[in-house]
Amino acid sequence: MTTASAPRAAEAATLGLDGRVALVTGGTRGLGRAIARKLCASGCDVYLNYADSDADAEEAVAALRGLKGTAVAVKGDITRPETLPGLLDRITGRHGRLDILIHNAASFHPMPTLAASVPDVHRDVAAAVDPLLHAAARLAEAMAGGPGRVVAVSSLGARAVVPRYVGLGLAKAALESLVRYLAAELAPRGIAVNAVSTAKLDKGGPAAVNPEAARALAARTPAGRLTRPEDLADAVALLCTDEAAWIHGQVITVDGGSRLRA
Repeated sequence: MTTASAPRAAEAATLGLDGRVALVTGGTRGLGRAIARKLCASGCDVYLNYADSDADAEEAVAALRGLKGTAVAVKGDITRPETLPGLLDRITGRHGRLDILIHNAASFHPMPTLAASVPDVHRDVAAAVDPLLHAAARLAEAMAGGPGRVVAVSSLGARAVVPRYVGLGLAKAALESLVRYLAAELAPRGIAVNAVSTAKLDKGGPAAVNPEAARALAARTPAGRLTRPEDLADAVALLCTDEAAWIHGQVITVDGGSRLRA
C-alpha cells in the first residue's frame, strides 16, 4: 500500500460501526471534528454538537459530506444543565437510541496555580463533569440494551503538572474519576465508559505549534512525531467497537510513547 493510499484506506474502514448513532460534543473544530470525521467515515450517523460558531458548524458538516455515514450539526451550550439531556431526547426521538457519546467539549482558562482565578477553575471543572452528571440517567436510557459507548477526552494534565494548566488539569482529573464511577454503574447495562488522553497535539498550520518546541517534543517521542488529532480519533473509534466491550473505566494514553521517557 502506498503512502498516498493509506489515509484513504484507513478512512474507509468501518470497524463494524455502520449505522450506529453518535454524538460528539465540541464536534465542529479541532479534535472533535477529527473524531466526528472518523466515526462518519466508519458509517455512523454523527451529530456534531457546538456552542457558538454557526460558520464552523456549516464548514464541518460540508467537510464530512461524501463519507459513508451522515453528519448533522446540533447547536447547544453543553455546560447548561438541560442541553445534553435535550440532545439525547432529540436524537432518540429520531433514531430510537444513541449508541456512542464522545465528550470532547471543554473550557480552558490558562493561569498559574499561585494566581488562580477560582471562579474560572470552577468553570473549567464544571464544563468537564457537569454534562455527564446532568445526563447520566437519560444516557442510560438512551443506550439501554447496549452496546453503548461513552468516551471522554482527557489530557496529560490530569496526572502531570503542565504550566498554567491548573484549571483544566483539575477538570480532566475530575473527569477521569467520573469515568470510573460511570463505568462501574453502566457496565451492567452493556455500556462501556472510558477515556482517551494525550499530551500536546499537533493540529497543523504554521502557528499551531512552535517549531522549536515541536522538534523537542518529537525528539522525546519514540514514534518520532507529535500526536495528531487523527491519532486520537482512531483510538476513540477503536473503543467504540464491539471488540472493546470488555474495556471499562480505563484511560487510554495515545501519545506515540512520549510518556515512556523520563
